[in-house]
Amino acid sequence: MGSLHKATFVLLMLCMSALGRAEYLKYKDPKQPVGARVKDLLGRMTLTEKIGQMTQIERINATAEVISKYFIGSVLSSGGSPPFPRASAKDWASMVDEMQKAALSTRLGIPMIYGIDAVHGHNNVYKATIFPHNVGLGATRDPMLVKRIGEATALEVRATGIPYVFAPCIAVCRDPRWGRCYESYSEDPYVVRSMTTIISGLQGDVPSGSEGRPYVGGSKKVAACAKHYVGDGGTFMGINEGNTIIDNHGMMTIHMPAYYNSIIRGVSTIMVSFNSWNGTKMHANHYLITDFLKNKLKFRGLVISDWQGIDKITTPPHLNYSYSIEAGVGAGIDMIMVPFAYTEFIDGLTSQVEKNIIPMSRIDDAVYRILRVKFTMGLFENPYADRSLAGELGKQEHRELAREAVRKSLVLLKNGKSASTPLLPLPKKAGKILVAGSHADNLGNQCGGWTIEWQGDTSNDKTVGTTILSAIKSTVDPNTQVVFSENPDSAAVGSSKYDYAIVVVGEPPYAESFGDNLNLTIPTPGPVVIQTICKRIKCVVVLISGRPLVVEPYVSAMDALVAAWLPGTEGQGVTDVLFGNYGFSGKLARTWFKSVDQLPMNVGDKHYDPLFPFGFGLTTEAKN
Repeated sequence: MGSLHKATFVLLMLCMSALGRAEYLKYKDPKQPVGARVKDLLGRMTLTEKIGQMTQIERINATAEVISKYFIGSVLSSGGSPPFPRASAKDWASMVDEMQKAALSTRLGIPMIYGIDAVHGHNNVYKATIFPHNVGLGATRDPMLVKRIGEATALEVRATGIPYVFAPCIAVCRDPRWGRCYESYSEDPYVVRSMTTIISGLQGDVPSGSEGRPYVGGSKKVAACAKHYVGDGGTFMGINEGNTIIDNHGMMTIHMPAYYNSIIRGVSTIMVSFNSWNGTKMHANHYLITDFLKNKLKFRGLVISDWQGIDKITTPPHLNYSYSIEAGVGAGIDMIMVPFAYTEFIDGLTSQVEKNIIPMSRIDDAVYRILRVKFTMGLFENPYADRSLAGELGKQEHRELAREAVRKSLVLLKNGKSASTPLLPLPKKAGKILVAGSHADNLGNQCGGWTIEWQGDTSNDKTVGTTILSAIKSTVDPNTQVVFSENPDSAAVGSSKYDYAIVVVGEPPYAESFGDNLNLTIPTPGPVVIQTICKRIKCVVVLISGRPLVVEPYVSAMDALVAAWLPGTEGQGVTDVLFGNYGFSGKLARTWFKSVDQLPMNVGDKHYDPLFPFGFGLTTEAKN
């Protein structure tokens, strides 16, 4: 063979060899360090693909066509947004996998990340374990219990194919008039800080030496989200999304500390708050998002907006959307929650980058952070649901854990008309007992907002659990007659010979601004039921609420008073303590005011004059 032919042949063989061997893509190699993978992938991306990664849309819009056409980086379920009512773990996983398939079909095959509010268990999902809301968990003073709740929640979320949760809320609620106060562990920043253990439960424990970097420890853990950054619990008069009027020292010592702990624990994402700080919207606050959080605290995860959060930079919302995009992305938000108007956002941001209004360096910072989280959590290697986890949803061990959390969260505020005559624990053996009140046999009331529906529900059929009434019936002696009357009249109460009564009253479910409340009274007919019964029979009042309520006018009539907060699906945890299987141990993580005229009033204030102080809680011994 001539030398020319030989050279041609060698060249041909080299070409065939190259064609037969796929191009080496560093970003697809799990052996490469995360930083190298991110840089390699980022270098291959077009502006369209980058902006797609910064876009999070609502499930209802996330068709395969939309995901692949716009290179959508993330999808979410808003509160109460299942594939269909009573969807199973398998149904959820199938829906998420279909969306993932569309994301992986794109040119670079970047997986999308699905996020959901799992704020007290996997609360959007039928048959999930619903744990007590944070207001109750703060009263347990038990960070390890809260970590275990994070572990259980991660498993239930992964059972449905979802790898990312918008939790925990680490707000420091300084005014119970705020409709989200039940999402806060305490008015005290130190208690809230201690409860950031839930992040380690959700994500796994950060390896030694990696503190401060986003971390998700495998396919049975989920990426967490510390929210809402920052000062959401300190607004004027507790108005949701309002203005937090506080100096820099106050912001840093009250509202910021839990974020330090969250970052050390490797929290993957931080959500920006709707509130303003001294008149400046947080979604437009470059100093706190970029200068402080990213540059000073060295947060390396991604910063996400709240629901239509950039729209609300203007008043009214969406007044000047072009400005909202510029201000929000310019402030340092990396992923934008644009549930519906995503094309308007994508077009607007693209135009601003092309016109050099937003520099490419800002886009690259955002996408770098998003990809770092996706690589860190193993989404490129394991993009699909693990169907073997389906049995984790609502499993018995998780329900037992929730029951433990309920009994540890209950705070005993009064026990007996005098200290020498305690009413609790109640005898299981009695002739006849009365159970009354709007919340005694109502699972929806017991669980509160953010349960199946965004605003919660007032029925027993939206999910599976144990009401307090059914727990009482299964706890007392079989020969004890249990009479239930939601709102009995005085004649019926007076003429029947009851040994004692359990009155369960409280707030209806609510979420966010719908819960803002300037009077904080027990809703009717609660006060009438208390007075009708407690004047005639020995009674314990169990208050189901997301915060302290006005009880001073009625306390003297009661023999015992229990703050049960929003206990969730496991009503048996309430009866465990009422009947003495376990002792009361919960301590107030919030000040219990006498009158709303005192608000805001927090522990350490000069004129501190509570009905029950922060840290108060009577104890009882378990009966053998």
